Amino acid sequence: MGDEVTVQQQSDTLKSAESPQSRGESRLFFLAIVFLFWFSSYIYVPVLSPYVEHLGASYMMVGMVLGVYGLMQILFRLPLGMGSDYMKRRRPFIYLGLIATAVSCFLFLWGASPGWALAARAVSGIAASAWVVYTVMFAGYFPKEEAAKAMGMLQFTTVIAQLSSMMLSGYIAEHWGWGAPFLIGGIVAIGALGLAFRLPEPKSEQRQAIQLKDLAVVVKEPLLVKVSLLSVLAHCVLFITMFGYTPSQALHIGASKESLGWLTLSFMIPHAVATLYGARFFGRLVGERWTLILGFAGSAVFTLLIPSMPTLGALCATQIGNGFMQGLIFPLLLSKSVSGVAPFKRATAMGFYQAVYAIGMSGGPFAAGWMSSRYGLTGGFWLGAVAALLAAALSWLWIKDTSASGGRTQ
Repeated sequence: MGDEVTVQQQSDTLKSAESPQSRGESRLFFLAIVFLFWFSSYIYVPVLSPYVEHLGASYMMVGMVLGVYGLMQILFRLPLGMGSDYMKRRRPFIYLGLIATAVSCFLFLWGASPGWALAARAVSGIAASAWVVYTVMFAGYFPKEEAAKAMGMLQFTTVIAQLSSMMLSGYIAEHWGWGAPFLIGGIVAIGALGLAFRLPEPKSEQRQAIQLKDLAVVVKEPLLVKVSLLSVLAHCVLFITMFGYTPSQALHIGASKESLGWLTLSFMIPHAVATLYGARFFGRLVGERWTLILGFAGSAVFTLLIPSMPTLGALCATQIGNGFMQGLIFPLLLSKSVSGVAPFKRATAMGFYQAVYAIGMSGGPFAAGWMSSRYGLTGGFWLGAVAALLAAALSWLWIKDTSASGGRTQ
């Protein structure tokens, strides 16, 4: 679409995007698309592992379905970031992500078997790979010094989208069947695609193309590598617990599909609060290093408690703690991943960061599936707790003890 616009039209669009009012409108419009993107991607997540079990899959196969989502991001995120930087274009990759999201949802409906679920989840991993471009394109609507503010707004919108969609998931599946969340997700993604055709390219994205000789410098930045590895472990925990096997644990102790909404609420509300305010507050109080140590160590404790909870209420209590602790971690790691990186290299740096942490999204659920096949679901949660404790130790070794207040704003 963008290639067919005349030079004058592009100039008019960019000038419009330059005015403060237009920039504000572009930001809100973009955040609306981000909301719909993650809403359609996560509306079926709480019922995914129980659904794959319902199809007759073993714990190992469930782990493969959950893990292929991250595997595809390992393969696609960095190339998409590099390609977007090289082309100096963001919108085509936004379109790709939304199209892949819709296709993934409809593939889940196409065939009710573990194999089809594996294929559908793989396509959803390609869709999520486009998030690297969303991140950098939104930053382009802000001055360089407000990059952390942009990341905070994106993170908050993501959390709200995930919360609202996941809250509805169990209710929808309980009343309209397993396929209903996938159908709704596909329709929402198509609607978001229609809106995305109106997005302007930020002017800051037009200034300079990435040079191939600079790629090695970007991906060898020491802080970027360390933060990316910490994020691997953080995503291991997240995709073993709330986005992985915790809903299955709830059903195993007698909860209904509809009640999974309470489990989601218990995790996501504290997660959203910590995302907006927690890292900033604790960063000022104890510094970046201890904020990360607190988040990872606390998450380890609450993950370890999950399999011993006898009721849904008790399980929800562990999710309140886990949601808050993990909310301290992610925005801080995200903002540090692009600190010190030139604007025209940010998509490449972000692509590296997101491709590396996708190892946790893939390896965590797969390893937990293997552990669960041998020791029951308890084994998978033990693995998540060990990953969180390791991350706490590495945070002590790798992160300088400075204030986080400059890295997170509302």
